[in-house]
Amino acid sequence: MGVLTVGSVALDSIMTPFAQVRDVLGGSATFFSVAASYFTEVSIIAVVGKDFPKEHIRLFENLGINTKGLEARDGSTFRWAGAYGYDLNERDTIETRLNVFKEFKPILSEEHRRTEYLFLANIDPELQYSVLQQVESPRLTALDTMNFWIEGKREELIRAIGCVDALIMNDGECRQLAGTHNIVKAARRILSFGPRILVVKKGEHGALMFTENSMFSAPAFPVEDVFDPTGAGDSFAGGFMGYLAKIRETSEKNLREAVIYGTVMASFCVEKFSVEGMLNLKNSDIEERYNMLREVTRFGE
Repeated sequence: MGVLTVGSVALDSIMTPFAQVRDVLGGSATFFSVAASYFTEVSIIAVVGKDFPKEHIRLFENLGINTKGLEARDGSTFRWAGAYGYDLNERDTIETRLNVFKEFKPILSEEHRRTEYLFLANIDPELQYSVLQQVESPRLTALDTMNFWIEGKREELIRAIGCVDALIMNDGECRQLAGTHNIVKAARRILSFGPRILVVKKGEHGALMFTENSMFSAPAFPVEDVFDPTGAGDSFAGGFMGYLAKIRETSEKNLREAVIYGTVMASFCVEKFSVEGMLNLKNSDIEERYNMLREVTRFGE
């Protein structure tokens, strides 16, 4: 049944030095699902308000994303507003209105309980742990998090991390969680919490992957026009998990390829607002960037 994601579906308002948009499709589960849909079947569990535009539901369905777990409740959809300066690695949150997302408590259906690939997007670690207790025998589980949960719910987060196979987070969060500046030392400590795979996102500087016995470094795809980095990390996770769900095997080679596919999907994401950069892609578009990354990282014979 492909991959299941649990997270947020939101309406974003974003300002960059180049343009601004209001109430466009956003949310961690949204970016993940759109990216993963190019590799495998995707099911989404999230909550929206009755004001959520029907056109966005149709977009999910047109991409083959299963929306049976997307609940529409009375009230308003989660809204987030942010602004970027010319350094697009940094952003300021202008407003966060949780609305119906504030009461989000995911309950898995029998079908969802049998999922083999599960990605827990950036939500309360207590909810992440609750979902992990509901799945029956997954082949691969992963979660993402953020500094807010590291600061406010550290013990709960470490408990959830101890139940997953893979943890995906950015380099600042990695250092914060481990309590050390050195990224290699931080990775080793985080792996001691339980996961066997740690992927560290480094924005325009690429990504690092650590396992007990290996380390892999992948560059970011050299995008000429970075327009809006919102959702790039979730798009990376979608490419990473989507590819692994497609091939159903997590050898070291396949994990490294998954990192590259995650990087490729993030590169499409940042080229436009919302998920527009990932729409109407052909498999050849994805493979072209995959091959370009493989070429620029090759050395020796």
